[in-house]
Amino acid sequence: MVDKVYGNSTYVCDLSRIPVEDGRFDAVIFNQVMEHLPEPNAVLRELYRVLKPGGRMMASAPLFYEEHEKPYDFYRYTQFAWRRMLGSAGFEIQSLKWLEGYHGTLAYQLQRASECLPRRPSQIAPGLKGWIALPAVLLFRAIAWPFANLFYRLDELHRYQNRGYPKNYVAIAIKPQSHQT
Repeated sequence: MVDKVYGNSTYVCDLSRIPVEDGRFDAVIFNQVMEHLPEPNAVLRELYRVLKPGGRMMASAPLFYEEHEKPYDFYRYTQFAWRRMLGSAGFEIQSLKWLEGYHGTLAYQLQRASECLPRRPSQIAPGLKGWIALPAVLLFRAIAWPFANLFYRLDELHRYQNRGYPKNYVAIAIKPQSHQT
């Protein structure tokens, strides 16, 4: 794994044991981290602890996304997991929404297909079947990228969220004014 270069950090710590007093922060921004936590419930309880009463947290995590940051990619989250986990940690959910619409999810899948589908017959299927399927796979690869761009643009114009599934959920959660830690 290649080490990433990050900006300066105030704390470098285990997120389930943040070295600050209770109620230290007014807000927490917690984006695209949950899937990398072996014990996400413990981290949510800790984030609840370090928030002031009335403090808010904005958090997002994927539902439909390829494995990344290997081998530190552990989970994907449905809306039901979000509700259960945030509620168990003590948070009240102010909103829980799709981060992008289904067009965005489809665009992502088409983009990945254009990049990942094999180009060699032997990688498609054994023997003659691979050679027979090759033109269709290559054609699909060629048209998937322009269609991905189209669906990304459609997602920017209108976040269609009536059917299908999101690539990511985003939650806004609040620590109630009266709380128990």
